[in-house]
Amino acid sequence: MKFKSQKIAFWFFAVCMLLLTLQIVYGFIMGFARLGLDGLHDFIPFNVARTTHTNLLVVWLLTGFMGAAYYIIPEESDRELYSEKLAWIQLISWVVVGVTAVIGFHFGWWEGRKFLEIPRPLDYLVVVNVLLFLYNIGMTIWNATKRSTTQLVLFFGLFSAALLYLPGMLYFDNQTMDSYFRWWVVHLWVEGVWELIMGGILSFLLIKLTGVDREIIEKWLYVVVGLTFLSGILGTGHHYYWIGAPKYWLMIGGLFSALEPLAFLAMAIWALNMYRKKGKDHPNKIALYWTLGSAIMSFIGAGFLGFAHTWPSVNQWTHGTLITAMHGHLAFWGAYAMLVLAVIAYALPNLTGRKLFNGMNGYIAFWAANVGMLGMTGALAVAGIAQVYLERKMGMDFLAVQKEIQFHFIGMLLAATLFTVGIGMYIFDFIRHGMPNDEAIGKNIDDQNVK
Repeated sequence: MKFKSQKIAFWFFAVCMLLLTLQIVYGFIMGFARLGLDGLHDFIPFNVARTTHTNLLVVWLLTGFMGAAYYIIPEESDRELYSEKLAWIQLISWVVVGVTAVIGFHFGWWEGRKFLEIPRPLDYLVVVNVLLFLYNIGMTIWNATKRSTTQLVLFFGLFSAALLYLPGMLYFDNQTMDSYFRWWVVHLWVEGVWELIMGGILSFLLIKLTGVDREIIEKWLYVVVGLTFLSGILGTGHHYYWIGAPKYWLMIGGLFSALEPLAFLAMAIWALNMYRKKGKDHPNKIALYWTLGSAIMSFIGAGFLGFAHTWPSVNQWTHGTLITAMHGHLAFWGAYAMLVLAVIAYALPNLTGRKLFNGMNGYIAFWAANVGMLGMTGALAVAGIAQVYLERKMGMDFLAVQKEIQFHFIGMLLAATLFTVGIGMYIFDFIRHGMPNDEAIGKNIDDQNVK
């Protein structure tokens, strides 16, 4: 690492690993419940497990984005973080809010709208917390000795994510109006401004890992940003098909949703093209694997599988089925989870000074996790297609259909086990790297390589 204050990123990454582990646990609880093995129902009903599973996903990814920003922004700004103490306050308060929300889910203190379940008092605390975060990195950039497109795109993505959280705090008695603004948060995060965050982090990693000239890489970043705005904003319309919104959203949502894969395709081409032109052979191949893998898997999961059921004439059959879960799992994994794991794999050796990326453990973790996730996606795809046919075409009862497709969850649990082995090995490597230390300051591994 170049600056002492970058060490704070390690603790955000450590929280990431803990929250990811908990998310996997709740995923298994739901998987076994699907097979009728619901022994924990009295303590953790399925709806509580689902709420916790999805909210843990959002929280650990946001925690990872914050950690990535605290590592990247000082390096791109060529100065220490504005306030390390403020970053610690923000991390501790962030964890307290997250723990309080999860406990509340289990005790039935609250259950909000889908994907936005935390109650209003915690919403305000989230806003204050994120404002602290933005102030800290914003002041770091403001006082920077240099500025780059990479840092500005990353900051703008994080700022926009905070801004778009506010529509989710609006309350409407009318369900259509409520859903209309709720999707401003959910869609414009994951299919809008989070893509800007992804682009900023991906740009940083490609600059560091490939040695390609910054100007070339950041020109591609402009293309990604342009395609994201072109398609993502009006692509929100594919959530408006069946909520009672005007009929014109069928055309707008269908057209712009069909364009959304272009941004992810551009990211995949960008990453592979930069790797092909690489100017140095970086020793941290594990970080490179996760970086390139994220670009490719995001196109498959978020781009291709999203496009596969986003057209209105298809979505009328697949909406609200396991087809959505199929798309969601691989999309979040490829676009955001793999990227967080990539930045951790890159930053950890620099923070600790330990070069554990030379062994086989990291490669096995990468392949086990990705093959496992593809297996889960395949199981959900087969179950979802069967569900659409039996329930939507044949008219069978919902619960009867769930019984018929139960067998596919055996395959999903087997794939999930392989995925968990991969993540477990990744976390084992995280622990083996040890704690960050001052001896690693100024000794970035990527600066020790000859082009």
